[in-house]
Amino acid sequence: MVPFDEDGTKTPTQSTDVDSYVGSRIRERRVMLGLSQQQMAQLIGVTYQQAHKYERGINRISAGRLYEIARVLRVPVSYFFDGLDGNGGEDELSMRQRMCLELARNFTQIPNDRHREALSQLARVLAAK
Repeated sequence: MVPFDEDGTKTPTQSTDVDSYVGSRIRERRVMLGLSQQQMAQLIGVTYQQAHKYERGINRISAGRLYEIARVLRVPVSYFFDGLDGNGGEDELSMRQRMCLELARNFTQIPNDRHREALSQLARVLAAK
């Protein structure tokens, strides 16, 4: 049953927040794996636009599609709901983990050895302060 206001317009529901949360978890995992939205869309059999709408929480994801997304991203379906209960400590740790994984992925893609070494030295100096 969809809740409506007195004037007949649809009211915001908790599910909208859940859809956005699940979409953000999909995006974060996709980025961790180094996949573009286009690559992700092809792997799950939808258009780029549809994958984008899933990640933004604009379109709901069916159970079957969520299962396929979980398979492609190599996570259990429950991954998309982890932290949904609002436990801020886990979210903070998760954000730090995401940043570290993204940094490591980008670092390995730097082709120049001297640039990688310079970046590594910079990180050591900044960490010491």
